[in-house]
Parts: sequence; structure tokens; C-alpha cells
Amino acid sequence: MTAIERSRTVAVVGAGTMGQGIAQVALLAGHRVVIYDINAALAADGVGFVQDRVERMAAKGRLDRAEAEDAIDRIGAAGDLADLAGASLVIEAVVENVTVKQALFAALEEVVEPDALLATNTSSLSVTELAAGLAHPGRFLGLHFFNPAPLLPLVEVVSGSATDPAAAERAYRTVLGWGKTPVRCSDTPGFIVNRIARPFYAEAFAVYEEQGADPATIDAVLRESGGFKMGPFQLTDLIGQDVNEAVTRSVWESFFRSPKFTPSLAQRRLVQSGRLGRKSGHGWYPYGPQAVAAQPHTAGPEEAPAKVTVVGDLGPAADLADLLEEAGIAVTATEHGGPYIQLPGEGQLVLADGKTSVEFTDVVYFDLALDYRGATRIALSAGEDTSERTLAEAIGLFQKLGKQVSVIGDVPGMIVARTVAMLIDLTADAVARGVATAEDIDTAMRLGVNYPVGPAEWHDRLGRDWAYDLLHHLDERCPGGRYAPSLALFKLGYAGGDEEGAQ
Repeated sequence: MTAIERSRTVAVVGAGTMGQGIAQVALLAGHRVVIYDINAALAADGVGFVQDRVERMAAKGRLDRAEAEDAIDRIGAAGDLADLAGASLVIEAVVENVTVKQALFAALEEVVEPDALLATNTSSLSVTELAAGLAHPGRFLGLHFFNPAPLLPLVEVVSGSATDPAAAERAYRTVLGWGKTPVRCSDTPGFIVNRIARPFYAEAFAVYEEQGADPATIDAVLRESGGFKMGPFQLTDLIGQDVNEAVTRSVWESFFRSPKFTPSLAQRRLVQSGRLGRKSGHGWYPYGPQAVAAQPHTAGPEEAPAKVTVVGDLGPAADLADLLEEAGIAVTATEHGGPYIQLPGEGQLVLADGKTSVEFTDVVYFDLALDYRGATRIALSAGEDTSERTLAEAIGLFQKLGKQVSVIGDVPGMIVARTVAMLIDLTADAVARGVATAEDIDTAMRLGVNYPVGPAEWHDRLGRDWAYDLLHHLDERCPGGRYAPSLALFKLGYAGGDEEGAQ
């Protein structure tokens, strides 16, 4: 199946920011583009905005002048839906309302040719539901662009229950030819990105609600230890708390209120209070000329221990042994027992595993890092019975490695570890249910929300049992189903392992 020819017309319905962006992408790919809006003035303005952007690109040398002039001549506004009759692809970008969209596509079906593709840019509505009532639902699919469409490469190509595979493939090839990175996805709540990304926000909010740490500290740990570009409190303030919560609530409702997707009460209170983020001047953080930037909790200086013993295989934190030696700390290793780092005061330093420090006599937990060598901050947690000496030695040890240290509450799974484990679990479940391939999910999460690595790659790095074991421990301590590992993750834990005899 080939892409839609560049000589064919692409129509965009909806002249808002997203519609303009999609129109610009199709235009610069070589198509004739027509913009339609129920408000004719908005359609004309949309054409003008796209033409102005193309003109600016030429002025900055990002586009050849002749190409720019040709593109400017190839875009126009439609005064009536009937003017879209010659389009081979119509992409809708109107209000997120099922009734409005269904009525629009029913009208379009009466206008366009039988071989024309009809696509919705919805980010949250069911593609299958939107196609209900169409005479030819096989040519209907989702093309979910990310905002701003001209800049962000990812496009989710969503097949509804009735979408013809040939139509989805033609759309995929077309978007690929436009210079975008398409990923294939079945019609599931949230598609790929908005489904898989929920724990990134939810676990941060849960740690906050559990009084584990303040927003600035959680954001800093996820950035400086987890490798994420922005923390979830920062990001939702940028997105808008009302917008982010609405997506979370939509996914939760669509999954029949599964505890895996339960919304945050703290975020609900923000929305109710009108603290919607940057656009309202206050969200999790204050904004404006008088606002004082919140600072993460950072421990004061402590003396590092002169020597430690690494007991057992530290797994994802194995690099710490080399880093400690490079920092001048004497390291003795023993293969039996553990895994933990034995401190001189007889306390133990343990990688987050879903348990709590209060369960042990003298334990400090440390959080997961994307790369312990490159991380600039490490989170530690201690229980009521953890000695002051053990906590001080743990702080000093990581400070000796050049890391800032944030001490948080005794929260099982800490911050980065529980977030990554949940991302891995939702990915495993989505793959098992045929939502998308692991490769497409990783691509979507890296390009759609700028994750440092995709969840499937995290799983490969951390080991086949890591996420399952951590979530199993979390589920024991926080029952209710939110942290119960999926069957898919359970099976991944056994994939490639030693087989046990039949029982």
C-alpha cells in the first residue's frame, strides 16, 4: 500500500492551532491543502497564519524562496464542506465532542470520493465510536498529531474496530512521507502516549499525597536521577491542571475506573481552586514577576565513610561499586547475601525495592537512577528506627560521588523506581493486549513526551524480574489493585528464564 500522492489534495477541518499545524505539515510535504471551518473567517485566518509561517521560514533561510512561494499558492480556504470533494485525505481537528465529530464525518462521507481517507485528530475519544453510523467505516481512522504539529515528529496512527488495515497502512505511509514518525496503535483509551504516561503523573502525586516529599523535590529527583526532561509538577503546570486531570479522568472512566488509573485528589483540589498552572498564575507552583522559585530539599554536608562492603549483586545499581572506588572509598565485595551496601556503622544502604525502611532495624533506601554516573541527585529514605549515623553515612557517601542528596519520607518504591516500574507494567500489559508493539510504545514515549528511554528499554536494562518484584512488594504494602503486577509482566519475568518442572 502506497502513500497518498503529493498531487492529491489534503483537507483540514478546524482552523485552530492544531488544524493550522497539520495543514502546514501537509502543505510543506507538497500537497494542495484546503482548510475548512464552520466559521469562514477563521478558515481564512488559518490560511493566512500558515502562509505567514511559510514566509517567515523562507526569510530565515529554512525554506527555499521558490518553494515557499509555491506552497503559499497551494493553500486556500473552503467556504463549504462541498469544496472538499476532491480531497484524498480529510483530517478533522475540531472540538472534542463525540456528537459534533460524528455529525461532521457523516456530512463528509456524502461529499468525498469513495477512496478518500477520513481521519480524526482526537487525543481522547474512541475512534471506533466516532466511526459508528458511517456507511464506510473501513476508511476511517485516527491520526493523532502532537502540538505543535510542525515541530513534534510523533503521529499515532489509530485503527478503530472497523478500520480497514489497508486504509491504516496508507495513512501510515503518507504520514511517514511527510517526515513524521508514525506509530501504529489500536483504539484504546488514551492510545499509546496518554495511556502509558499516566503513572509519570500519578506516582509523583501519590508520593506528595503520602507526605513523602514536596513537589520541587519530586520534580528534581525525576529530572536529576530519573533523567526526565521535566518533572510532573512542572509539566502539568505547563499543560494546565484542568487539561491534564481531564485526560486522566477520561482514561480512568474508559477503563471502568481501574485503580491503575485513579486520578489524584490533590490535583482535583487544584482544579477546583482555579490554580490551573502557568495560565492562571498559580498551580503546583506560583508564577509571575514576584514568584519565588521553589527549591528541592537538599541535605547538608556529611562526612563520607572511608570504606564500605558491597554485599551481593546490586543489579541496576552495580556501577556504584566502581564509582565508590573512583571516589577514594575502599570497597570490599562479597557475593553471598544482599544485595546492599554495608556501611561502617552496621547500617545497610539498599536500592528501592517496594519495601519500607521501617520494616528493618537500620536501613536507608536509595532511589533508582537512569545512570548513576551521570545522575546529579539521589533520593534517600529512612525509617523511624534508622540510626542518625547510618543516614549521615549514606548522605555522605553519595555526596562524595558528587551527588546532591534529597531525603524523602519512608515511601515504598520511592520516586523514580515506582514510576518506572509502573510505566513498565502498563507497557507490558498494552503489548500483551495488542495495543501496540513494544518498539512503537518506546518510540511514542521518547518522541511524544520526551522520556529518556522507553519503558520496554527500561525493562531490558533493569532485568526481567525487577519491575515485577518491586510492584509485588508495593501491592502488599498498598493493597487495592493499583500496584498489582499485570499478568503480562508476570509472564515477562519468566520469559527466557530457567523452566521449572511441571507440577
